[in-house]
Amino acid sequence: MTERRFDRVIDFLGRDSFLEIRRANVTVIGLGGVGCHAAAALARSGIGNLRLVDFDKLTETSLNRNPMAGSWDCGGYKVDIVADQLRRTCPDTRVETVTEFFHSDTADSILKPVPDVVVDAIDSLNPKAALLEYCVEHSIPVFSSMGASGRRDPSLVRTGDLSRTRCCPLARQLRKYLRKRGITRGISCVYSTEPAGDHSLPPDMDDQIFHRGRIRNRIPSLIVMPGIFGYTLAGMVLDHISARREVP
Repeated sequence: MTERRFDRVIDFLGRDSFLEIRRANVTVIGLGGVGCHAAAALARSGIGNLRLVDFDKLTETSLNRNPMAGSWDCGGYKVDIVADQLRRTCPDTRVETVTEFFHSDTADSILKPVPDVVVDAIDSLNPKAALLEYCVEHSIPVFSSMGASGRRDPSLVRTGDLSRTRCCPLARQLRKYLRKRGITRGISCVYSTEPAGDHSLPPDMDDQIFHRGRIRNRIPSLIVMPGIFGYTLAGMVLDHISARREVP
């Protein structure tokens, strides 16, 4: 580990908390606009082990939200692009990649060995719901991103339990799904109270059967809000691991 690389992190969190961060195993699932920012922030902060999970390849329309990719990366798998960048810039973090679609039938293979924390940055309803249900049932701490697309006001970004979110169509659908399975609280998330209209809905909101590899609708967004959501998730994870405060 570079001697001075993490001095400011240690100054901020304290050496004991930083050692917990170095020992931590974090899995980030979904490497779109939110997930790639979260992964970068976690690696820059010294997380010891990162598992990156995503099934998709990078397209040109994703370049406006991805701080790690260029046009030459289009057509490559997102996990490989992000992992290569992190290995170059954050050599103190061990990066593992899983190029697999997350759902209930792949959960066991993707989340074994069990990580200390999961970051949910999936942008499709059913896989996201399956991940949250799995984490709750297996007592895995999970921090989840609600809808960042279609928003532009950073002052309306909030964190809290999924059960207390408002003004987010994605969160509303997730609450409905999870409530049917007896899950009513215990999922920390980042969300926005800014109304975003129908284009903030995940691409499979109306189709409850998600097919791997299907062409999904493009959701309008800038880099700003996905970045803020990603960095917020990273902050929540770091707080949880360093035990600086109780995360709801």
